[in-house]
Formats: sequence, structure tokens, C-alpha cells
Amino acid sequence: MKKVALVIAEREFRDEEYQVPHRILKEAGFSVLTASTSTSTAVGKLGLKVRPDTLISDLKPDELDALVFIGGGGSEQYFDDPLAHRLASAMVELDRVLGAICIAPVILAKAKVLEGKKATVFPDGASILKQYGADYTGSDVEIDGKIITGNGPDAADAFGRSLIRLLS
Repeated sequence: MKKVALVIAEREFRDEEYQVPHRILKEAGFSVLTASTSTSTAVGKLGLKVRPDTLISDLKPDELDALVFIGGGGSEQYFDDPLAHRLASAMVELDRVLGAICIAPVILAKAKVLEGKKATVFPDGASILKQYGADYTGSDVEIDGKIITGNGPDAADAFGRSLIRLLS
């Protein structure tokens, strides 16, 4: 069974960007792990409460088929996080699926894994993606190789379905 880790912030992650891909992945038969910087209940921007299964520090890229950073204002806690950057780089080195939605593609840009890649992000993050060498497209969902980015909550369904296609 393929294993996907969804990384959420402790506070202010975007509910539907977590819920929709999570449901789509589960329905497709994937093992879905929720990770954060604490295993205490995380609270989404719209009030969703999620108890993470594991700590982001316990994730092992070689045991994952995909790693996805969920957006929302809270994901800013990972923008300059060396661990988040190492995990993103490791997924690329292992040729595994790496994803981010909403403002979270900024994490991938700052991890320097979007250089020369087509990517999208919530409009607020476009200048940062460009600054780090990404080819910003503004699309709802963008796939370049095994890297998938989505631009916000409205793209959650298409993002989740695109993840399934990449993993199949």
C-alpha cells in the first residue's frame, strides 16, 4: 500500500486543502499519515480539529511514496524550516512525489527544489517562487515531473485527483 504524508501546521492550516485530498487518497486505498510539529490537536483556519499521527521530525522519506505540505496561513511555520527543506529535497532525490498547495509551495521554493520547474501557488507567493527560480504559471494545479503544486482551496479537489494520478 502506498503511503502519503500530509504535513499540516499546528494552527491555521486550510481545512479543505487537508480534508479533500485526504478523503480522495483514502478512497483510492492509500495509507495517509498526518504529520505536524506536535501531535496535539491541530486547528484549521475554519475550525477543523485534526490529531496528527506523527511528528514531522519522525517522517522518513524512504518510507513515503509522497509528501505533501498543506497550505493556509499557518504553513508559514515551515517556510524557513531546515527540516521541512531537507524532507522536500530528500523526496526529490529519491524520485518520489512531492506536493504543496496554496501558499505552501513557498516551502518548496525556499528548499530550492522548484528551480526551473513549472509551479503554481496562492497569488501572494508568486514573487517568492519566481525569486527562487520557479516557472510560475498561475494555474490551479501544476505538475512538473513528480512535483505537484496547487494554488488554493478551490484547487483542493483537482490537486487530490492529480496526486492519485501521479501515484498510480
